[in-house]
Amino acid sequence: MRTAKIFMSAMMALAASTSAYAADISDGKVKIGILNDQSGVYASFGGKYSYEAAKMAAEDFGGTVLGAPIEVVTADHQNKTDVASNIARQWYDTEGVDTIMELTSSSVGLAVQALSKEKKKITINTAAATNELTGAQCSPYGFHWAFDTNSLAYGTGGALVQQGGDSWFFLTADYAFGYSLEKSTSEFVKEKGGTVLGAVRHPLSTADYSSFLLQAQSSGAKVIGLANAGLDTSNAIKQAAEFGITAGGQRLAGLLFTIAEVHGLGLEAAQGLTLTESFYWDRDDESREFGKRFMERTGAMPNMVHAGTYSAVLSYLKAIEKAGTDDGDAVAKALKELPVNDVFAKNGRVAENGRMISDLYLLEVKKPADSKAPWDYYNVLATIPGEEAYLDPAKSGCSLVAQ
Repeated sequence: MRTAKIFMSAMMALAASTSAYAADISDGKVKIGILNDQSGVYASFGGKYSYEAAKMAAEDFGGTVLGAPIEVVTADHQNKTDVASNIARQWYDTEGVDTIMELTSSSVGLAVQALSKEKKKITINTAAATNELTGAQCSPYGFHWAFDTNSLAYGTGGALVQQGGDSWFFLTADYAFGYSLEKSTSEFVKEKGGTVLGAVRHPLSTADYSSFLLQAQSSGAKVIGLANAGLDTSNAIKQAAEFGITAGGQRLAGLLFTIAEVHGLGLEAAQGLTLTESFYWDRDDESREFGKRFMERTGAMPNMVHAGTYSAVLSYLKAIEKAGTDDGDAVAKALKELPVNDVFAKNGRVAENGRMISDLYLLEVKKPADSKAPWDYYNVLATIPGEEAYLDPAKSGCSLVAQ
């Protein structure tokens, strides 16, 4: 009887302790929203696999934080800013979502970050690329993981000029992300002594690249920079092969291309492509173990968006634990204080403007004969220190830095 009383007392104390912890969590749970393109041009770039990566992170964290359960929800924004904003507002106002992550496409990322600033909610962009997220349109509650236009431009643009690709022509997606990526890459090409011969812009999700590719081919540029992403890049590469562009000696540079798109395109078409990612599943034993677990869930290996989303969710949960609450101001402060050490990044840090700084990798797609196993797609040409690749936060134009 005495033993039973002791057990009951212990259980009541544990319940009281858990209740005290959960009391510091709004609605008694932590709800994470993964908002992205799941049916369009960027569906394999992030999509449903980012949702799986987020769930993996929640499970690996233990399923609860400060005694509160962790829930992950997702929705398709269809690459439409108004759709994304409406979903985000509904999530915040009526469905108890505490944070929104992934946010494929720069226009969506900027719109949702602005709304979240009003609501004092954390956003962590892991798939939008524009530097504006931590630049002129930065937010005290906005964070940017995995990559941005500056780091991609530094990694691919600067490296190819040094390898002899000193004249460029750009094939650019006609929206904010494309402009930003073209601008950043052009600056690094010129800084390294190269020249930019011209550019042409194409609509998002266009099917016919013939006129654009013919302009790029006739420019005589040594490198055609593809300032687009997802299926737009894949389709441009396919049609470039049909026009004999690479066979004629011009080189293609995928300025935002990942292993998911390489897999969809196939090594025969993608071989020789140079690109930059901030994660490669075959980097080391830890990344290979993560890749194996991810493959078992999804049937695919993770790219930098998927691994970056995993890292972002883990970091958010660690920040809640450190802060002792899910209050936006307290969590934002903790995110900037905690180092980022996980399967995605080693010795990463979050700058005052919300930019998470970690290393990237300059990669070359292997020839089919050189690939020894499924998803063995990359030669790692160089490790690019994040401190070099990302724009100095003090020069980003973010007013938070000056405060």
